[in-house]
Amino acid sequence: MASVRFTVTPTKAEDLPGLPDTSPEIGSRSGTHVRFGSRESVSRSEPHSDASGGLTTTAGGGGTEIPCHSIMEQGDGNSKISSVYINNSHGVDDDDLYDRNLALFEEEMDTRPKVSSLLSRLANYTNLTQGAKEHEEAESIGEKKKVSKSPQMGTFMGVYLPCLQNIFGVILFLRLTWVVGTAGVLQGLCIVFICCCCTLLTAISMSAIATNGVVPAGGSYFMISRSLGPEFGGAVGLCFYLGTTFAGAMYILGAIEILLMYIAPDAAIFTAKGLEGEAAAMLNNMRVYGSICLLLMSLLVFVGVKYVNKLASVFLACVIVSIVSIYVGALVSAFKPPNFPVCMLGNRTINSHDLVDDHCAKTVLLPAEKEDANDTLPIDGNTTALPTFEPDPSSALMEKTTYLWSRYCQSTELNASCDDYFNTNNFSRIDGIPGLASGIIADNLWSSYLSKGDVVEKSLLSSSHGVHLASTQQPYVFADITTSFTLLVGIFFPSVTGIMAGSNRSGDLKDAQRSIPIGTILAIITTSVVYLSSVLLFGACIDGVVLRDKFGDSVKGNLVVGTLAWPTPWVIVVGSFFSTCGAGLQSLTGAPRLLQAIAKDNIVPFLQVFGHGKANGEPTWALLLTALIAELGILIASLDLVAPILTMFFLMCYLFVNLACALQTLLRTPNWRPRFSFYHWSLSFLGMTICLALMFISSWYYAIVAMVIASMIYKYIEYHGAEKEWGDGIRGLSLSAARYALLRLEEGPPHTKNWRPQLLVLLKLDEDLHIKSPRLLTLASQLKAGKGLTIVGTVVPGNFLQSYGDALAAEQTLKHLMDKERVKGFCQCIVAQKAREGISHMIQSSGLGGMKPNTVVMGWPHTWRQSEDPQSWKTFIHTVRVTTAAHLALLVPKNISLFPSNSEPCADGHIDVWWIVHDGGMLMLLPFLLHQHKVWRKCGMRIFTVAQMEDNSIQMKKDLATFLYHLRIEAEVEVVEMHDSDISAYTYERTLMMEQRSEMLRQMRLSKSDRERERVRWSFDDVYLSHRYGGTGTSKACKGNRQAQLVKDRNSMLRLTSIGSDDEDDTDAGERDRAAPGDGSSERHRRIQMTWTKEKAAQYRATHSGCSTPEGFRDMLSIRPDHSNVRRMHTAVKLNEVIVNKSHDARVVLLNMPGPPKNPDGDENYMEFLEVLTEGLERVLLVRGGGSEVITIYS
Repeated sequence: MASVRFTVTPTKAEDLPGLPDTSPEIGSRSGTHVRFGSRESVSRSEPHSDASGGLTTTAGGGGTEIPCHSIMEQGDGNSKISSVYINNSHGVDDDDLYDRNLALFEEEMDTRPKVSSLLSRLANYTNLTQGAKEHEEAESIGEKKKVSKSPQMGTFMGVYLPCLQNIFGVILFLRLTWVVGTAGVLQGLCIVFICCCCTLLTAISMSAIATNGVVPAGGSYFMISRSLGPEFGGAVGLCFYLGTTFAGAMYILGAIEILLMYIAPDAAIFTAKGLEGEAAAMLNNMRVYGSICLLLMSLLVFVGVKYVNKLASVFLACVIVSIVSIYVGALVSAFKPPNFPVCMLGNRTINSHDLVDDHCAKTVLLPAEKEDANDTLPIDGNTTALPTFEPDPSSALMEKTTYLWSRYCQSTELNASCDDYFNTNNFSRIDGIPGLASGIIADNLWSSYLSKGDVVEKSLLSSSHGVHLASTQQPYVFADITTSFTLLVGIFFPSVTGIMAGSNRSGDLKDAQRSIPIGTILAIITTSVVYLSSVLLFGACIDGVVLRDKFGDSVKGNLVVGTLAWPTPWVIVVGSFFSTCGAGLQSLTGAPRLLQAIAKDNIVPFLQVFGHGKANGEPTWALLLTALIAELGILIASLDLVAPILTMFFLMCYLFVNLACALQTLLRTPNWRPRFSFYHWSLSFLGMTICLALMFISSWYYAIVAMVIASMIYKYIEYHGAEKEWGDGIRGLSLSAARYALLRLEEGPPHTKNWRPQLLVLLKLDEDLHIKSPRLLTLASQLKAGKGLTIVGTVVPGNFLQSYGDALAAEQTLKHLMDKERVKGFCQCIVAQKAREGISHMIQSSGLGGMKPNTVVMGWPHTWRQSEDPQSWKTFIHTVRVTTAAHLALLVPKNISLFPSNSEPCADGHIDVWWIVHDGGMLMLLPFLLHQHKVWRKCGMRIFTVAQMEDNSIQMKKDLATFLYHLRIEAEVEVVEMHDSDISAYTYERTLMMEQRSEMLRQMRLSKSDRERERVRWSFDDVYLSHRYGGTGTSKACKGNRQAQLVKDRNSMLRLTSIGSDDEDDTDAGERDRAAPGDGSSERHRRIQMTWTKEKAAQYRATHSGCSTPEGFRDMLSIRPDHSNVRRMHTAVKLNEVIVNKSHDARVVLLNMPGPPKNPDGDENYMEFLEVLTEGLERVLLVRGGGSEVITIYS
């Protein structure tokens, strides 16, 4: 056998005639060289075709190349290649080789796509704006939505720089020196270390979450919501949004503070006299300038994020230059300290703004001839300045007072009365910046907390304090707020809260999973090193009184950190100004995108409008709301008051990020596979603990307010927000908790004290899948005071394979009704051929473990005597037997349509309980549960019991009252005595009618096939006798009378026949299955059986020679009632008379339900007994216990 080798030579797609250039299957294979080896001989007689495309066959023996015959077929505008060696007789379009290889799966390609299709969609995946349409839905639907291009940034520009700008914000330049001077170097290092550890641990947790899947826009919110669910995600996301927005306000306030205090103090619009007046004027100036700055920044952000990114490099350059100048200045100070002298009176710091004459002394020596030299001249009405003079060395010197003398003595005279502290202490100058080699760090190690109004003092200087209190009118440097360790934590923490700046713009990142962890952790490490080293440098280079001087009043109004900078303080001033502006822009850029992501998720309905924006995706409306909220922060106008607010919101966000990571790690969900492997649940738990501790350390009342706000948002989303299922960790925790609880419940049966009704509500649907008795679910909702499980079930008739869609529709109907009635529970739909089997399966299989239903609620079959629903009463009795066998309680409300709805509370009336037999205490517990609901709350409870002749009714009443007292149930008690009496004629007649009806049903209980066969036989008999055998007039008359009698009997008993027959019998079902439509074998068999012979006709006439009633009907006339049935009917009649007499005006009557007879032949009688028992009562709830105690008197 010859060996054949197929060789496919390289061929370009455009060289094939008729093949479009855009064909991915062929175009992607151009330039390939494929060989197929075969070991069989191939015989071909087809001629060479030009369309072969270079496909040749080479025989192994002779080496002759034979072109393979291929045909290019054109049709419907689409070109297709078909080979003559493939039999395509079925007309199947083999579009490409891949589909032919997957022909086994071609029927499921719509729901289970090819791997190549899936991978191509994933390869083309872009960071869609999360929330506009879930990316999971976009993939499943397959719609290619045009996405506006956004800047695709990497780790450095997209994460690292924004994080640095937000972290190196206002606090580093305006408050860190003050924190170090107040808390001391040791506590300052502790504050910085704790805060940096908190953010580092949070960044580790965030990195694990960010690398566990694709992170679309809305980074931090997306991570929290998808990890903890929409409720937590929405609550924490909104809190984080508020924090980010207020952070923008804080940065703007910092920029305005730098502008008005250090760059252009003369630009102040409002001015005032006095210390308090100046503070108020400063706040007003910051409000005005802050609003203007906010407006300009909002306009810049509105123009586009690309401009913010362009300015980011400039702002970050200013930050880096400023920080480098601090380090260089600290090193230079070791050799040449900058000259910033500080004037001290005793150990108190003097405000350098009051050194008008630059004399830090009480008096100075001036030439004697300048008599007017000590005269002070008023300037601007507030301050004074000495006149200039030119001293003459030859003249004598005289002691003259300085400007400070006039401030303390209210006079320029040497003999003026001065302040006591001024008299007992002298002025001195100290170096504000002693330098790195001065050893000043030893003095700055310990804390020096001040109260509001205290003077900034240097403890190492000698001072004569006494009882001399400082006055605010004196030129000291005062503390503007009361400081403590917790306050400093709250003020400093916002300086480390920029770690989410990169994740907030995850939609603009090229690879968010890689960029967010690397960029964020590197930024935190960088800033932590800078902060910790800055604390040491400030403590080692700057004097303590200057560090505690928040606004640099002791160093002529210079920015304190600027005094250390090299070569000039203006480097820090200008750099910090642009740094804070850049951080404010970053906040105003990230916050609207965060709000847009929340709005597009549609979990907070009233925020939907903020999900819209410009055509390029910029969140216009969200930016507007962000600017308005930021304006509220600017109106506060105090950096120290805004900072703790940010601390709460950021700490709460970080807490839940750590919680999400710890939860996912501990639950070990299969989807938890982060690429970032340097995490552990203990680190996340530690970070969560630090966050919670810092919240209450910094401000416990702010922490409570933030938690209340988050809780309110959580509850709002839970009750009014959209339903979302994101596979979050809270659902996973719920699954784990449910599994643990179910396993615990499985250890043993529940104690009587823990018993509560676990309801299985059986509802019936009509042909249009409408619920027939929706009030059953209303009654179930009114029993929910027991806080038990509720399962709403129904049976859909049919075959599961064909009726699966109907089952889903029925399930949706049940869920809609459950939502309407506000019933929390589950619904279950079972598809079965017969309703009774479906109900039996549902009772057996509902629930799980210890959460199985213990009570079945079903409706009363009102039409059991009518032909419209012939099987209802049989199904009803079967269900009663099944619940009894399963030891379940049973509740059967009769006249359920008359029961009140949840919107119809009963204003008065009673709930009557007729306790005839004890079956576990259900009759005691049910009225108590009903009484807890608003519908029945105003109804009183009455409990009746029946006493026989031999019972002591008085003692029974006392015992029953005591029993109810121990049960803690308030109810009226009454004992009804039932005397022995003869059976009434009404009872006898009612029993006789019942038994006659039952006998009739037994006689006429024929299967459907039997009735059909009997009908055919009667018709055939009439036709056969009249046409073939003829007959006398007598026989014809008799035949006509007999036919009329049979028709009359059948018509009159049609209803009873339909009730008595079992249309759902297994035999009938089997016959129906076997006698399928179109199958004529069964019909032919039936016709063969109906064939009449002459002998059969004669035998039939002899048997039916008389015109009389059938034998069964004649026997019914001589029936005598069964004695046991008479006794049962007597009991039902007597009880009904007593109940109607006592409870005719009751809102609802609860009554013991008798059990069904053990013999199925008496099922019809059982239904009649129940009907007689409840006659004349408007609302009845038949109760049948499950056999176990459900109520106890013990605690």
